[in-house]
Amino acid sequence: MEYNTSRNKLEIPEYGRNVQKMVEQILDTEDREKRNQMASAVVRIMASMNAVGGTYGDMEQKVWDHLYIISDFRLDVDAPYPMPDKNKIMARPKPLEYAEGGIRLRTYGRNLEDIIKIAIGMENGDEKTALIQLVAYNMKKSYLTWNRLTVDDEQIKDDFIRLSGGKLEIPADYEFPTTQDILGKKKIKEGNTKSVQSKFYNSGNQGSNNGNNGGSNNPYKAKRPYGASDNKGYGGKSNYTSFKKKTN
Repeated sequence: MEYNTSRNKLEIPEYGRNVQKMVEQILDTEDREKRNQMASAVVRIMASMNAVGGTYGDMEQKVWDHLYIISDFRLDVDAPYPMPDKNKIMARPKPLEYAEGGIRLRTYGRNLEDIIKIAIGMENGDEKTALIQLVAYNMKKSYLTWNRLTVDDEQIKDDFIRLSGGKLEIPADYEFPTTQDILGKKKIKEGNTKSVQSKFYNSGNQGSNNGNNGGSNNPYKAKRPYGASDNKGYGGKSNYTSFKKKTN
């Protein structure tokens, strides 16, 4: 019995073992013309396996590149595309560069800290004041992400001074929005929607329950006058009552 541990490594596992075996058979074929025919057939099979992802401009070249990779760049055929550079394909990616320096206060993140640095370099004026107030609003919004029970506005002011290195401070007359203003708008909107639906539903039920009184409170239901020949409601005379009087 043959186990996967004793087999060759799959160069591109997405194509499976059978495709790799076909490529190995192509490598063992000495006739060049036959190799070209076999390579074209394998490329068509590989392209059909990639058809799920859709077709685009360089789809055919991509499949031929995969064929070369599976053959470990040893395939010698007359292909419509040149063999890709092995060094570029197998090259390791460069290490990802991370931002230098740590975040002073992780509660607020790096972006707000960078905006504060921009505000420090701005000239005094309305634009700078508006930016400071915007940062203060977002600092409280970020603060509420981690703690929604106890929010101290004075603590946020102290953190702002700390992040700016003592070069800026939030204006004394600035009023922070309440927690309800930041987090409660969605809840309030949903509450209003439910109250409107409840009011409409109750009005419909009231109209159906008041049908015995000869009327309806539902504004979307047309009122129907009750006559002497109508059996519904106590507002009009029933046929049974009028027949009883005649017989008497």
